[in-house]
Amino acid sequence: MKMESKMQSLETARECLDESESLVVCDVAEDLVEKLRKFRFRKETNNAAIIMKIDKDKQLVVLDEEHEGISPDELKDELPERQPRFIVYSYKYQHDDGRVSYPLCFIFSSPVGCKPEQQMMYAGSKNKLVQTAELTKVFEIRNTEDLTEEWLREKLGYFH
Repeated sequence: MKMESKMQSLETARECLDESESLVVCDVAEDLVEKLRKFRFRKETNNAAIIMKIDKDKQLVVLDEEHEGISPDELKDELPERQPRFIVYSYKYQHDDGRVSYPLCFIFSSPVGCKPEQQMMYAGSKNKLVQTAELTKVFEIRNTEDLTEEWLREKLGYFH
């Protein structure tokens, strides 16, 4: 995980801890763990996304929505503007030399203006979800408008 991303997550968690002394770490729903495993090995070559949210009452990360053939700009329109979400995004990445790869990206959408207790639950649960899904390309956005093809290509450029 990039240092910048770690710092943003720590900052988010720290903001949340100011509100409360304990950080909640939610488990990942079993059916979601299986869905993420299958998604990781999918054969399709289109862009696809799994959007996840936290069920506050059960303290579980659960499936919110699934999308096939969705661009970063279309994905942005699916995200709530005032609520955090976790996204695992399979993206068709065209390299400058003509090669094509399909990186799996984890995107933590934590918009400014979320309720502090919500931010805290998401910030506290992010690392567990990243480990469960075995992802290495981890990004964070604080404004859903930032999720664009250009932004994603720039972020992925650090890895390729």
